[in-house]
Amino acid sequence: MSGRVAVDVGGTFIDLVLLDEATGELRIEKQAAHPDALVDEVLNGLERTLDGATDVTRLIHGTTVGINALVQERGAQVGLITTSGFRDVLEMGRGRRREVHNSVYLPPTPLVPRYLRREVDGRIEVGGREVRPLDVAGVEREASYLIGHGVEAIAICFLNSYCNPSHERAAVAAIQRAHPDLAVTSSCEIVTEWREFERTSTAVVNAYVQPLMSRYLRELEAALGDAELRCSVAIMQSNGGVMTPAAASRRPVRTLESGPAGGVLACAALAEHMGVTRVICADVGGTTFDVALVEDGRVLEATETEVADRPILGSVIDIVSIGSGGGSIAWIDRAGAVQVGPRSAGAHPGPACFGRGGSSPTVTDCQLVLGRLNADYFLGARLKLDREAAEAAIRREVADQLGMGTEDAARGILSVAETNMAYGIRLMTVERGVDPRDFVLFSYGGGGGLFSVRLAEELDIGMVVVPRFPANFSALGLLTSDYRDDRAITHIETISPTTVATIYDLLAEVEREARRELEDFGFSGDDLHVGHRIDIRYESQDDTLTIPLADGWQEDPDLPQTVREDFERAHQRLYGYTDPSGRIEMVAGRCSAIGAVGQPPWSWLPPTARGLPAKARAVDFGDGEGYTEASIYRRDGLGVDHIVSGPAIIEEWTSTTLVPPGWSVRIDSFGSLVITGPEHP
Repeated sequence: MSGRVAVDVGGTFIDLVLLDEATGELRIEKQAAHPDALVDEVLNGLERTLDGATDVTRLIHGTTVGINALVQERGAQVGLITTSGFRDVLEMGRGRRREVHNSVYLPPTPLVPRYLRREVDGRIEVGGREVRPLDVAGVEREASYLIGHGVEAIAICFLNSYCNPSHERAAVAAIQRAHPDLAVTSSCEIVTEWREFERTSTAVVNAYVQPLMSRYLRELEAALGDAELRCSVAIMQSNGGVMTPAAASRRPVRTLESGPAGGVLACAALAEHMGVTRVICADVGGTTFDVALVEDGRVLEATETEVADRPILGSVIDIVSIGSGGGSIAWIDRAGAVQVGPRSAGAHPGPACFGRGGSSPTVTDCQLVLGRLNADYFLGARLKLDREAAEAAIRREVADQLGMGTEDAARGILSVAETNMAYGIRLMTVERGVDPRDFVLFSYGGGGGLFSVRLAEELDIGMVVVPRFPANFSALGLLTSDYRDDRAITHIETISPTTVATIYDLLAEVEREARRELEDFGFSGDDLHVGHRIDIRYESQDDTLTIPLADGWQEDPDLPQTVREDFERAHQRLYGYTDPSGRIEMVAGRCSAIGAVGQPPWSWLPPTARGLPAKARAVDFGDGEGYTEASIYRRDGLGVDHIVSGPAIIEEWTSTTLVPPGWSVRIDSFGSLVITGPEHP
């Protein structure tokens, strides 16, 4: 075999996929993710995946190194240099309470303590004009102070640097002259948009994870060289594109959602093959449940996200993450209610049933106790599960404390986990004016098939698709990624026929910036594509809606009216009203430049075998009917158009899919499990 390999590092497992570009054959592998030896674990997984393979041309890597450091608050000691009078921006935030009904809510503690937030003189006004020159000597003095207090990285964020970055660039140059080995992040390199708190937060987060990410990528590239695996390496971004390891080392904040992004790309690719235009992407991993949408064949994106309650500006695939995965720990709160997550047992020690020292009950333990998992066939029999250990953990930590039976406690824990997951889907649909019943649910990740039908029942979704290789599906999506760079420019301008020329010029300027980054990577001509979006609001509103511009928008003779109609449709759906007489204005222009590397030759290689159930066992499907005798199938024994009627379980070496009574499965031509209920043939 030869071709591309994808490596997706999750919180519990490392998923790997090798694609033979000549035949379309796929080879998948899994490896436990040990945070203290991550590079070694990646190399171990690659060794098994590439067994016998030669001429690997490209390695695409999605990583949780950055997001784990941020969530667990184990990043670098960071110092901040900012404009005089603005050292407390991180604590002041937006000055509003995020959880208005939570009387004990406290915002996250700033990543930079106050004594490491230093001010220097110099001022750029809102239009970009220099009011007072930068005190370069003050920058050098404050940088020396921070280094003397043990900082490993410095973030620089000056007022209004998004419209004139000269002061920030001068500060970076001054610091690097004196301290060339210090990691320095300037906000103008990371964010070219307004909003002081969000820009400062983004720059600080980048600095916080930069030393760790840079060190990891250096060690990884060195290890790949030692293993004589010499190929281009690309790092997945949160926006669904990839960048070089050098770019990822400078801007690691762009990689925080890289793992879930791969799964969404895979959903979009499979949906296009299947002719499905509206998809809920539901990824049940070991640590989190991630939800995204594909509407009209387009992956929905956002211009801002939050990780660990910290705002981050920049284009990202719009993903909601809930701390409810297979390794999520069940516990009882002060009120005596069962909670699931966000803490996870990870892979080490893992759920109690792994037999690696874990003692807390997890979602996976409950699935085993209720007969849904095969204790002798987990990860293809590489790991035998300990049912007694799972029962003991559930009984000790939950059942005995609530005065109930172990199996009742397991049902309750799974019910809480399912409610959390359904809430995540409602956040992405109902709360945005979208009806989930109009979508097909694509469920993947190691635990996707265990929850897919229950979620469909809860949300009244008529069709579920569990793709082939569901546990490695996000890694599979990495293989479809292109190089991408996103740029934005803030400029407030009323949208009217008299301002169209100004809007054209602004979008042309931001396009030049986006193109320049990819041209440095060697892309040009037909291999380089661009797309444009603009942030729009009614005049004097605070929030904006990002509206994509259709291909050929430059030739639209009535662009202001076209944009207004698109904006008002989005506004009506999200807020329930429009203002036909209100003026609209552009707040920011955006451009995405994509360097195409060529899509892999998908064949999806559907199975041709037609197998009978190997055996049966008693399973509790969580429908209130207790245990039901279910037929057990091996997925690789089911051929195209084979139909399986519930109650049944379909097992594969990395995942398990439940088919409750009343539901049925058809194997489609792409090898996917297409699950429908009695009212949705």
